[in-house]
Amino acid sequence: MSFWPTKEHWSVEIPLRSKHYRMPQLAEAGFVALAPAGFQVPEHEYLGLDYMEWKSGGDTNFAPLASADGQLDCRGFWDKGKTDKGALWTSNADKAPTLRDYVASIGANFGRVRIIKLEPQDHETALHSFHRDDNNRFNPEHEGWVVRTWVELTDNPESYMLLMDLDDEHLPIASTERRVPLHLGARFVVDTQRLWHVVVHNGTSPRYALITSVESSPKLSDWIDSQVPVSV
Repeated sequence: MSFWPTKEHWSVEIPLRSKHYRMPQLAEAGFVALAPAGFQVPEHEYLGLDYMEWKSGGDTNFAPLASADGQLDCRGFWDKGKTDKGALWTSNADKAPTLRDYVASIGANFGRVRIIKLEPQDHETALHSFHRDDNNRFNPEHEGWVVRTWVELTDNPESYMLLMDLDDEHLPIASTERRVPLHLGARFVVDTQRLWHVVVHNGTSPRYALITSVESSPKLSDWIDSQVPVSV
């Protein structure tokens, strides 16, 4: 029998309803795909970084570009008593100026900025890592809801981000499944505290992507519109 999350899964306990500001672009589906990145990222900006052993969503390693205190740390900001925003650049950021400048150009308050290195995993294997993110711990309700953005740095058109909305018990609804293809330059914004998600990576070599935690705000909303949302 295929794996499927139950009420005992840790993601079920992550809260969803709150008074935080949320952007209208994510209201219906919980995510929005953007036009492909219009810039080139040299391979050394993601291959030549300091990676850390950190497992999330499969067999992964992460290279932090921004963290709670500027150290090479993959842990949630709550370990430092902070919400996942107001990040400081790490030593990796100096090695990845294209990616650092891209994040800064969004113009919104950002938190964790990381490069993920994900080894291949098929659909069944990936489902064992299906989860929701705890992005808003310690986040004051008068501020913006934290979401995440992606930029694909390698070309894996047969791989995809698997997304599902949740029911009243916070369990995934199979009928809401969406698949976002992960071709080179693919970009999308996801409310990962709302949507169950994981990447199915059907390639034969590691997949690399930039992941950024960003605070929902009018600035982020305007940026999304400027990046030309597309259908997937």
